[in-house]
Amino acid sequence: MKERGAAVVEFTLVCVVLMTLVLAVVQVGVVIHVRNTLVACAAEGARYGANADRRPVDGASRTAELAAQTLAVGIADEITARQVVVDGVAMVEVEVQATLPLVGYIGIDEAMTVSGHAVDETGW
Repeated sequence: MKERGAAVVEFTLVCVVLMTLVLAVVQVGVVIHVRNTLVACAAEGARYGANADRRPVDGASRTAELAAQTLAVGIADEITARQVVVDGVAMVEVEVQATLPLVGYIGIDEAMTVSGHAVDETGW
């Protein structure tokens, strides 16, 4: 009779630990999803800005548009685009500084940086 009610307490303690673990795994999934989506947006923006009739700034605005459509508005804090030379090849680089989501989409501003590259077709 001394152990009466112990199962309820054990169940509660185990559920708290398991729910914390499950929520942590889900949050890691959110972080990976946000990162992969931003990489895809930056790469698409770089391709758009590298077209012969476009400028790198067009790629930055395209990246911002895609990021706003696919993720929560305000995740991408700062987006820059520039022309760079990589191994003698002219390229357009789009860099995105974004919020690192810690709880849902709430997190640390400008803690995550991703970039995308594309061969520049303008021949500058």
